[in-house]
Amino acid sequence: LRDAHRMMHRPANESEVLAARRRLAYDEFLILQLGVQLKRSHQRRTLKAPALRWTPEIDRHIRERVPFTLTPGQEAVVKEVAHDLQQPTPANRLIQGDVGAGKTVVALYAMLMAAASGRQAALMAPTEILAEQHFASIERMLEGSNVRIAMLTGAATAAERADVLRRAAAGEIDILVGTHALLGGGVRCRSLAVAVIDEQHRFGVHQRAALREKSDEPGSAPHVLVMTATPIPRTLSLTIFGDLDVSTIKGLPPGRIPV
Repeated sequence: LRDAHRMMHRPANESEVLAARRRLAYDEFLILQLGVQLKRSHQRRTLKAPALRWTPEIDRHIRERVPFTLTPGQEAVVKEVAHDLQQPTPANRLIQGDVGAGKTVVALYAMLMAAASGRQAALMAPTEILAEQHFASIERMLEGSNVRIAMLTGAATAAERADVLRRAAAGEIDILVGTHALLGGGVRCRSLAVAVIDEQHRFGVHQRAALREKSDEPGSAPHVLVMTATPIPRTLSLTIFGDLDVSTIKGLPPGRIPV
């Protein structure tokens, strides 16, 4: 390290500058990784999450609700997510894939695992239109099932909002879809096991943390999935500082028009 500082400030030639920079960069990376691993270790020792049930029967029931066959890319990510959700420590996973790659289906699989375990799930989108689209597509796939789904946005009337808040707190809603309205002080879930955040780069650190804290189950934190079609540099930095595991849905379902 002493040599690196000398070579950086008073290099004898250009190769010394490159060697010194590499040595100093190594220190930065090492300290960053130690910090991330300390944080991960602390979270896994102190935070507990509901270990959700998964059986071939649950898998079959979920797949029966999806009106198409999952692509190999979706299958691979579903497998990673299902493994995460069966653990007693909170998952913190980034799901990325092109527009139309099928991120919502992967999120629905996770939310239905929560419902199958008698717990709740929430999906937060950045705009009312996107929340309505998610709600409509999920409602269509769950038509005729016992899964109870509700939506909460800023457009809800006072009576509608009060009804959703009451049902969520009582555990009478299995999947709650909404916008920033889900972050309101009155929103509580009896047992929130899965929190999904769509277009995660549109939300701030405190907003994502606020959704995590919506469960009334003592000593329990939900599994968190964040989704994006635009892995901008800020997203990539979140994978380091936010301790996110990364899943990428490769390829598009057949018949999709290229983006």
